[in-house]
Amino acid sequence: MSAAPTPADPAGAGGAAGPGHGRWTGEAVVDLDAIAANAALLVQRAAPAAVMAVVKADAYGHGLVPAARAALAGGATWLGVAQLAEALALRAAGVTAPVLCWLWAPGQDVRAAVAAGVDLSASSAQAVGILAEAARAAGRPVRLHLEAETGMGRGGATPADWPDAVRAALAAHEQGLAELVGAWSHLARADEPDHPSAGQQREAFEAALAAARELGATFPVRHLANSAALLTDPRARYDLVRPGIALYGLSPGGGVGTPAQLGLRPAMAVRTRLALVKDVPAGQGVSYGHTHTTDRPTRLGLVPLGYADGVPRAASGVGPVAVAGGRTTVAGRVCMDQFVVDLGGLPGAGRAAAGDVVELFGDGAGGGPTAEDWAAACGTIGYEVVARVSARLPRRYTGTAGAPVGGHPATGQEG
Repeated sequence: MSAAPTPADPAGAGGAAGPGHGRWTGEAVVDLDAIAANAALLVQRAAPAAVMAVVKADAYGHGLVPAARAALAGGATWLGVAQLAEALALRAAGVTAPVLCWLWAPGQDVRAAVAAGVDLSASSAQAVGILAEAARAAGRPVRLHLEAETGMGRGGATPADWPDAVRAALAAHEQGLAELVGAWSHLARADEPDHPSAGQQREAFEAALAAARELGATFPVRHLANSAALLTDPRARYDLVRPGIALYGLSPGGGVGTPAQLGLRPAMAVRTRLALVKDVPAGQGVSYGHTHTTDRPTRLGLVPLGYADGVPRAASGVGPVAVAGGRTTVAGRVCMDQFVVDLGGLPGAGRAAAGDVVELFGDGAGGGPTAEDWAAACGTIGYEVVARVSARLPRRYTGTAGAPVGGHPATGQEG
């Protein structure tokens, strides 16, 4: 990928049609082979622990089902999601691998997930009871994981509540309503490899496992490590690891390493085309509030993507963009559907025209911006940059990882 792809470059333009030649003004291009390659690398690093590919939030914006299939093709053997609807969508698409769903609330219909063989998490005796009743209604035991609070301060049973949750799980198991599959927790600061909290959380997790054993409960699948812990702390890997962001080729944090240092391939690129190019004089205010004013006669380019497409409003004045043979930044405020770039000084400014390809981020090859460049500019993290790419921006898939023979990689449909 060049720093500034042009319509004359089919690879840079995203294929024969290219971004903005359909019903929408741009596209997110997702490389399924990159996801599979990242999964394979993580499988190798995690061994002998198994790998659960976390595909929550529409696979961090990459597409739930295509990304799940690609991760499984790369060697992951489990999938992880936050929402019941995500788990059921995987099952509806024919995905039969173990799927863990960890975020649900009383009042939701968990029976369908139990009936579909989805693994479900509980953090309290009350939650175990709800799942047991759902299992009774579904006519099959729930595949149960208990989450322990070890210092994250979010989900999980506290040390005081953990024994009651374990007893409830044992009771459900004795009644044939629950299969005790896993015990797990989540690390708060694994992206800071030298911080003592990870070790403290491991100790708390071991204490929870010991307490469960004393009550007569054993869990064949123990899991704690996210992407950062998988890559930096072999002691946190246990039986199963849960990489998310690394699966999509981004780093879980600066302290862990860059994608290149970790051997990861960013899987998403966001591209569009200039909608308008025009010459303006010095002193021209740009976009709402005129937070940018031209300091010389220059050329402005109108980029037809905005915060409704997932471009952070925080990118106003700072978001990096590849266009006209070089890199520039957003000029003025990001609007709902569009933003402006000042093309002055770029190598191809004099030849720039409506229809030229603009790349917001990609794999960084050739000096183009990456999702992590956007995160740094906007004061956020790469996770948010890719996950917030709106459904209004269509996904186009490249690569064949996870596709059935003769099938389309995105849908799995034959033909």
